Amino acid sequence: MHLDDSVECSVGIDVSKARLDVHRLPDGLSMRAPNSPEGHRDLLARLPEPGTCRVVLEATGDLQRRLVAALAEAGHYVSVVNPRQVRDYAKALGILAKTDAVDAEVIARFGRDVKPRCVAEVPARQAELDQLVARRRQLVQARVAESNRLDDDAPTLVRQSVRRQMSSIAKDLDRLERAILDLVRSEDDWRQRFDLLKGVPGVGDATAAALVAELPELGRLDRQAIAALVGVAPFADDSGRRRGRRSTRGGRRPLRSTLYMAALAAMRVNPAIRAFSERLKGQGKPGKVVVVACMRKLLIILNTMVKHNSPWRGMTPA
Repeated sequence: MHLDDSVECSVGIDVSKARLDVHRLPDGLSMRAPNSPEGHRDLLARLPEPGTCRVVLEATGDLQRRLVAALAEAGHYVSVVNPRQVRDYAKALGILAKTDAVDAEVIARFGRDVKPRCVAEVPARQAELDQLVARRRQLVQARVAESNRLDDDAPTLVRQSVRRQMSSIAKDLDRLERAILDLVRSEDDWRQRFDLLKGVPGVGDATAAALVAELPELGRLDRQAIAALVGVAPFADDSGRRRGRRSTRGGRRPLRSTLYMAALAAMRVNPAIRAFSERLKGQGKPGKVVVVACMRKLLIILNTMVKHNSPWRGMTPA
């Protein structure tokens, strides 16, 4: 989605669990609304006409997703930005105070001056899918934690308790995964992307569903932008003659964890990724560098496939 840069109206929204602090430029109007379905409807009624301004929010996990979906469904141009970028922008302006009202104003100014990219249109059921995928990730983490407690030296009662808990988690996971698949297949665009992604060796149902839910920009950005968005793009650290170590940072951490597991699988079963990883290992690259490079390569392959609606054929971008 593209918003004409000549549009001067910028609305910044600071999202917390209980409320929304809103600031509008250029008139400087501030307002508040509850962070609830009723509050969202009230806010939509008080915002300028859709298409006449840019609405900017920080990425705050689950807190902003329902509001983003409501704004996009109403036709507003919405940008979801990295909180670190907004904070760095505030520091550059000498704004050191930090309250919800101040943050909303800073976000509005950031939107006006930086003009961040608008998110793609959000399907009506996006918030539901996001929550199902997030809950699945929580249960996987809980299963790992319980597994780590399954010590042979622990009392019998403790081991029995851990096994019951793991069994309960497994049942919940099975129900969630079925619900996620049913939901993904209920939207034509989601189903098409899901089937494309599933065709790549190393990408399973959970990874494909997470990419559909948490990376709607897949296929809409170039290779550098999508890698930076997820947080697998190497950033330079050079000054004068010094050549610092490249590193990755920022991005969407939960999605990066999912991509990490997919890359490990792809390094075993995907011919293109396996050959790429072996070449890097042959060059003496450290193991962590190899895995991150494979994550980036796999992401770029998936991005190219979705962009061109092209199924996996065992090829990899140059």
